[in-house]
Amino acid sequence: MAVLTSYAQGEWVAGTGRTTALLNAVNGEIVAEASSEGLDFGAMLDYGRRLGGPALRRMTFHERALMLKAMAQHLMDRKEELYALSAATGATRTDSWIDIEGGISTFFIYSSKGRRELPDERFLPEGGPERISRNGTFAARHICVPLEGVAVHINAFNFPCWGMLEKLAPALLAGVPAIVKPATQTCYLTQLMVRRMIESGIFPEGALQLVCGSAGDLFDHLGCQDAVAFTGSASTGLKLRQHPKVLENSVRFTMEADSINFSMLGHDAAPGTEEFDLFVKEVAREMTVKAGQKCTAIRRAIVPERALEPVIEALRARLARTVVGDPAREGVKMGPLVSLAQRAEVRDRVAELERVGELVAGDPEDFAVAGADAERGAFLPPLLLHCAQPLRARAVHDVEAFGPVSTVMPYADVDEAIELAKLGRGSLVGSLFTNDDEIARSVALGTAAYHGRLMLVNRDCAGESTGHGSPLPHLVHGGPGRAGGGEEMGGIRGVLHYMQRTALQGSPTTLTRICDEWMSGARERRDGVHPFRKHFEEIEVGDTLITGSRTITGEDIARFAELSGDHFYAHMDSDAAKANPFFEDRVAHGYFVVSMAAGLFVDPAPGPVLANTGLDNLRFTTPVYIGDTLHVRFTCKRKTLRHGQAYGEVAWDTEVINDKGESVATYTVLTMVACRC
Repeated sequence: MAVLTSYAQGEWVAGTGRTTALLNAVNGEIVAEASSEGLDFGAMLDYGRRLGGPALRRMTFHERALMLKAMAQHLMDRKEELYALSAATGATRTDSWIDIEGGISTFFIYSSKGRRELPDERFLPEGGPERISRNGTFAARHICVPLEGVAVHINAFNFPCWGMLEKLAPALLAGVPAIVKPATQTCYLTQLMVRRMIESGIFPEGALQLVCGSAGDLFDHLGCQDAVAFTGSASTGLKLRQHPKVLENSVRFTMEADSINFSMLGHDAAPGTEEFDLFVKEVAREMTVKAGQKCTAIRRAIVPERALEPVIEALRARLARTVVGDPAREGVKMGPLVSLAQRAEVRDRVAELERVGELVAGDPEDFAVAGADAERGAFLPPLLLHCAQPLRARAVHDVEAFGPVSTVMPYADVDEAIELAKLGRGSLVGSLFTNDDEIARSVALGTAAYHGRLMLVNRDCAGESTGHGSPLPHLVHGGPGRAGGGEEMGGIRGVLHYMQRTALQGSPTTLTRICDEWMSGARERRDGVHPFRKHFEEIEVGDTLITGSRTITGEDIARFAELSGDHFYAHMDSDAAKANPFFEDRVAHGYFVVSMAAGLFVDPAPGPVLANTGLDNLRFTTPVYIGDTLHVRFTCKRKTLRHGQAYGEVAWDTEVINDKGESVATYTVLTMVACRC
């Protein structure tokens, strides 16, 4: 049997020395062997820093986002060979869909978010300017730049593809190369996906390296610009987090550890209600998908005392219909655990749980297996336990059987239910099934501090719910306490984990040049050419138009009220307006001021400006009265080229000013402007 190759320093390299046999979870046959002995981990880190990092940092966020999209499309075209190999891990087609296509979808989603939420720049100007001096000549801004090290990703065995891709997407979008170290048991599937990625040539060289086997002395070579993301057991994570190099160099370390997640049935959700049925279905699904080998699986089912027996009976009946066996066999709903060692581990943990509870469904020693040998494969049936006194039974909140195992426990009232949920000491996810929004509010606010994610389900949202155990790239995936304290993904939050936030202080003009985004007080450029007569390439940040003026009349207000239908008293009744503490007399409509301002700065003739796509951050800062004379300062704030299109977006900082020099309205106008080509 050939030894799996790792991808190190631009080459596929076979490990030397002692190998680990990787067994098919269904039949116990050898799939491959793995060894990382002989790899130079220090050189791999250096390779990523020297080649991968600079290549990625030369790209903008939008270019990196398009790179992720191209890779996602490339992998989708090759998904069937990944499905075929995934069966050896014990995964059903549905399990593999979560792992393979669910993983690929993180690339698609991060690609989309990168192009919509990040600038077409190599760094991120974060937030707005900070005025830190009286006259505004000394200001500040925050920027986020990519770390100049390598992201080291240590992944778990249960999701060989998704576990890798959920970490890779934000790291690569940030501009940081990665070394991926999958769990050895299932690294053959990760290796196939990485091989297809490398073959594509889509990623720059050095952006991705792979270790099949142990991590060796990799951590001994970590530096202050590197970052670590770990998924696995809390004990292993604690050991890695305390590595001398991690501590010495303050290496960024995020951990997603297995946790004792809960799902709760609300007091209102009696048998026969939709929420009761949804709860039973969700608990059973989380026990059987991936054979319960999910860090987000439901380990504690917390139910009202009066619903305890009906819940157990309903779960017992539903789980009895679960066909366990070879995932390739038609009708099989749950495959084996990942390995015989994992099965032995789960049996040991179940024995611990039985000391404080009783097994009410399933028998780990006596169960049917379809199309396979129950002993050669790592099979177990769904196992449901009942703990009658969960407030006194510490084990149900501490011991995790990482397989198709869950424990049902009763509660007397909402406060007790919240207390039980918190006894997990920090979890990735909790869920609640209730049609009572007051219960939902109490449980959400009572348990949020202990959970990274809470799913609140009722009959209104169940049809589109993504499920208790499905973290989404848009949302934080992580949790406090036992869950590790990390936040993987989480949309752009996940990207920022791989970036350094730095405060810049200087003159507004200097900061404008650095950030390529105009800020108030910076030098303006006035060349006499109306900005709407310029193509995208010709516009420069800081280009400014000072418009002519217009005096507001009572007729203006009356006509706008008639046209818009807005007859609010402060616009129409002088005495009523004067009684308002904010106004001295009748005031012009704020939206009339904005419309009037457009009449001052818009050049009406056809030209490069294609469309106005919106206004951002509109504020009315000073009332406008009859007789006030207004003009507009209209300045190019930033430019964003739309890759692959013949136009770009130009944002204009817009300020409407009265004849006293006071700002009456501020906002950003967004326009699409054609390129000259």
